[in-house]
Amino acid sequence: MAAELNTTKFEKFISDYPIYEYRLLDAKALSVAERVRIVCQQECERYGTTWACPPAVGTLKECEDRIHSYDRAVFFSSVAEVSDIMNMEEMLFTRDAHEELTTAVAEYLKGEGFDTFTLSTESCDICKECAYLKGEPCRHPERMHPCLESHGVVVSEIVEREVMEYNLGGNTILWFSMVLFREPK
Repeated sequence: MAAELNTTKFEKFISDYPIYEYRLLDAKALSVAERVRIVCQQECERYGTTWACPPAVGTLKECEDRIHSYDRAVFFSSVAEVSDIMNMEEMLFTRDAHEELTTAVAEYLKGEGFDTFTLSTESCDICKECAYLKGEPCRHPERMHPCLESHGVVVSEIVEREVMEYNLGGNTILWFSMVLFREPK
């Protein structure tokens, strides 16, 4: 039986948060793409340096199986404004608010009795140096959210299919996250 979310109660919950848009998705219908992982490997400096990124998150097949082990997902965005969209430091500074929002959504779903798995923005940066580099377990597994791309999720495809905004123009940033959920096993 698929997990059922009380959407009226959830709508009331999210009305207190700056969620720009959200969609409830069938997690079993989510696809992953190897090309996203290839971009990670070839272009991201965090590849191989953190528990939130490949190869630490597992093979693409393991990531797909992990996603499909859940029934539903809340896919959502939040908006941040910066003075200069080309200022990477300023842009990344706005990510913390979205990560707090992501944690709040996951905590809400846990409070409703669901098992959850969270995929969020970019790579985890909770610790100055990730324990992965020392071959040690993650120091904050309850707070660390692997990035969507680490699991091969193509955000732009979901956004297009679900008729959501992907780019608001100007000096605005849209951050995306997904919290997968299911009834406890």
